[in-house]
Amino acid sequence: MRKKLEFWLVLAVARPLGRLPRGLARWLSGVLAWIVYSLHGRLRRVGERNLELAFPEFSSKSRRAELLRGVFRHLGWQLVEFCRMTHYTAENTRGWMRTEGLDHYLAAKARGKGVLIVTGHLGAWEISGFYLSMMGHTMSVVIRPLDNQRLDEFVNANRCRYGNRMLPKNDFARGLLTAMRSGETVAILMDTNMTPPQGEFVEFFGHQACTATGLARIALKTGAAVLPGFMLWEKAERRYVLHFGPELVLARTGDAHADILAATQQCTSAIEDWIRRYPDQWLWIHRRWKTRPAGEPGLY
Repeated sequence: MRKKLEFWLVLAVARPLGRLPRGLARWLSGVLAWIVYSLHGRLRRVGERNLELAFPEFSSKSRRAELLRGVFRHLGWQLVEFCRMTHYTAENTRGWMRTEGLDHYLAAKARGKGVLIVTGHLGAWEISGFYLSMMGHTMSVVIRPLDNQRLDEFVNANRCRYGNRMLPKNDFARGLLTAMRSGETVAILMDTNMTPPQGEFVEFFGHQACTATGLARIALKTGAAVLPGFMLWEKAERRYVLHFGPELVLARTGDAHADILAATQQCTSAIEDWIRRYPDQWLWIHRRWKTRPAGEPGLY
């Protein structure tokens, strides 16, 4: 019963937002985001704690609160974009979506060994792969299937409209190896808290964070290209820009474990660099530093 209610609740929000003019839909989502920010104390406290950890130089609580309100606002906007994705085409998005650094991606793709895109919950992550496929470059995305099957099918139908493919996390390694051997592109969100043995500790905003090592293992094994990619709202342009950074050069010293750890740190540092440039667009309400090294006290 609960899962049915979840599904129809999402449709009750998605359908009206998808039909409204985009400007009005974004305004309404902003109001909804403000209400959630005001009422959801737990998420707000997690966000405040994360910002304390990441930006100790922010002595003012008002600065952290401003950033956090921006996070909720961007989440509301992403809801609008997701609800309207079924109407998007390469033609009608030309004025408010574009790419930057696409040459980095195309050069990596041309090598034929596969491309691993390092990404995270920054900006409009739900429409980044959708937009790339709409522009003629299909890809796969590693995801955790939603618990609600009907909702999962509804969400994935949008994600895959232009030929993208979802790779479930429970078949991560095999699916990723197959994709790289076929020269495909796979995006991996690697900014979430993990637990050993799937994750190892690397530095993220000056604190040890348990981080997935799967991307590094596959890249070092297959020779796939690795580069960061994020769909970000550019306030000055008033549009979304899908940014691709330069390819990350991974060291191969012969020490497999050390190389995996170093590559995971490179990817995590790349994500941090982009978050620092767009701090109000990252998912600060996720408990990124929940898992601690043995003997360390919890941070939340």
